[in-house]
Amino acid sequence: MISRFDVERRYLALKKEAEENGYYLNPDEDFDKELVHGLLSNRERYGFESCPCRLCVGPREVNLDIICPCDYRDSDLAEYGTCYCALYVSGDVASGKRPVEVIPDRRGPAPTECVVHGEGVAPRGAAKPAAAGPVVGSLPYPVFRCRVCGYLCAREEPPEKCPICGAEKDRFEKFI
Repeated sequence: MISRFDVERRYLALKKEAEENGYYLNPDEDFDKELVHGLLSNRERYGFESCPCRLCVGPREVNLDIICPCDYRDSDLAEYGTCYCALYVSGDVASGKRPVEVIPDRRGPAPTECVVHGEGVAPRGAAKPAAAGPVVGSLPYPVFRCRVCGYLCAREEPPEKCPICGAEKDRFEKFI
């Protein structure tokens, strides 16, 4: 059971995190709290905070792209001024210079079927992981990229949490 206290605490944490990282939450606080309630419901239901406006099917690894903040947030903010669910908005939307609009879902068809790419499972329609690009010189460590914010790090394993956006380890992909 999700309490008002749970929603308020998570909302304040999201707001603080957004402000510290240069993002804005939707100025409609009641709307935000409804979305936060959805995030918490999904965490209880699935074990992770998937976007409350998208269909979550299957295990975490199939839905990594829609765990809030989703992989599409930054490109949606740049193009439309909001993320898909409108929890995150651009500065223009936050200041009232631009209205919130309905935007298309970049995710594509709902992942009712899954396909296997290599050893992992990916949602249907997901791009296959890119093959490692040309190597310039020799790198002592592989390079991992945060799928949420693009942060790059060279080390044996990706960090437990992205130091920029806070995304968890499984949101990283091997980049080089």
